[in-house]
Amino acid sequence: MKLEDKGGQRLRRRLADPDHAHRVAEIREGMREMDRVYAMNLAMIRKAAQLTQEDLAARLGKGQAAVSKLERQNDLLLSTLANYIHAAGAQAELVVIVGDKELRYDLGQLGIADDSVAPTS
Repeated sequence: MKLEDKGGQRLRRRLADPDHAHRVAEIREGMREMDRVYAMNLAMIRKAAQLTQEDLAARLGKGQAAVSKLERQNDLLLSTLANYIHAAGAQAELVVIVGDKELRYDLGQLGIADDSVAPTS
């Protein structure tokens, strides 16, 4: 299927408008920044625990490349995040706000983390 068949001509026309092109560029930069912040936060957890990627990988039973990839991902399963945090020796809490109610869940108590993951000593 050609780009034109997927609305490519319409997209090109819209992006030819400087206002639209500028807004799209702003949104894309915001997305890239959020990806950087997200990755930095996972790495910060690991660094706060004074662990290298190799150290954390050993605790997860994976290779260093897997930890590097994990730290660059922008979408994780909750269980993957829980395992990463547990392996770093940290604790995490999920906060859900519904209306005026705040519900807090300890990720370590939700039964989603893999018990074989070795926590920090």
